[in-house]
Amino acid sequence: MLKRYMLSLKSTGISPYIWTILCILPFYFIFQSPSTLKIVIGIFLTILFFIFYRTAYISRGWTVYLWTCILIGFSITTTFLYSYVYFAFFIAYLIGNIRDRIAFLTLYVVHLVGTTVSINLTFFLQEQLFLKQLPFVIIIWISVILLPFSIRNKKELGQLEEKLEDANKRISELVKLEERQRIARDLHDTLGQKLSLMGLKSDLARKLIYKDPEQARIELRDVQQTARTALNEVRKMVSQMRGIRLKEEIIHVKQLLKAAEMELANEPDVSLTNVSLFTENILSMCLKEAVTNVVKHSGATRCEILIEQTWDKTAITVRDNGNGYLSQDDFVKGNGLIGMKERLEFVNGSLEIKCEEGTSLIIRVPNDVKKSEREELR
Repeated sequence: MLKRYMLSLKSTGISPYIWTILCILPFYFIFQSPSTLKIVIGIFLTILFFIFYRTAYISRGWTVYLWTCILIGFSITTTFLYSYVYFAFFIAYLIGNIRDRIAFLTLYVVHLVGTTVSINLTFFLQEQLFLKQLPFVIIIWISVILLPFSIRNKKELGQLEEKLEDANKRISELVKLEERQRIARDLHDTLGQKLSLMGLKSDLARKLIYKDPEQARIELRDVQQTARTALNEVRKMVSQMRGIRLKEEIIHVKQLLKAAEMELANEPDVSLTNVSLFTENILSMCLKEAVTNVVKHSGATRCEILIEQTWDKTAITVRDNGNGYLSQDDFVKGNGLIGMKERLEFVNGSLEIKCEEGTSLIIRVPNDVKKSEREELR
């Protein structure tokens, strides 16, 4: 329990040791008083302040505002009687945690005015104990001005991060659901029809095995061929689901270009940083589609693949010396460009076509760089 409490204090950005000192410090000022009665009253007020502070912190609704006003009164009183202004720091932190904007601004103004007035009056009264701690009083006054807004902004940022995390989780679940539906459709279209065909041909072969053995053998060969085709399609589906790294895809691309008797002009550098596996899988699929288009439609004899990376993005350029088979209009016609564009848009990427002495297809995706790393890279 104590460990959790200390961690919660650290999360405010203020060391728990400072909080401890601020809790003990009032008694030092109280015991500076010459009167025993004043010391007793000071101890009572301090204990009462912390009780009320805890009550205000766990309260809900309008009672929070009531307790905060009472605490402001306590702070002003201890400033006048004991030259102890540091309760204002506790109240500033409490006000920063108030959610309602109007209540926050109202209590902020009341607290700031009350603290400023009490500091100025005590200063003009020339209290020696107060004047000795003047630099610390100025720091507390600045904290009263800035701390509530700092705490409030931090809480709002935390809430936005929680909402963003929830949204990302929902998107992840939707992506999983969509992927399940796609797999179900593919299995139905791929296996469903072929298994039905195999069942029908098997029944037919069973009926013909005595009447027409030759025809039965033909039907069984069809069953065998259909089974092999279904197995190949299932393997292809599993390969696509597994996700291919860019390094593996480059090997397949080399094999494809070699089979098409097309020269690969360079050796692409596939050492990527700050690129997630999901993004790399999309890049691999787009590269495969781009090279397939070059082989099928360009009539080229030479293909060049460039992989370039900056601090914020990764770009893959597939360039050929063919007949300029693509243009921006091909986004409507097909050639796999629509699928590539949709995949890239899913990761905030882009696809560009240039037709200059052949065709250049430029694929760009943003890197997964955190804010701190981004500043270093810049």
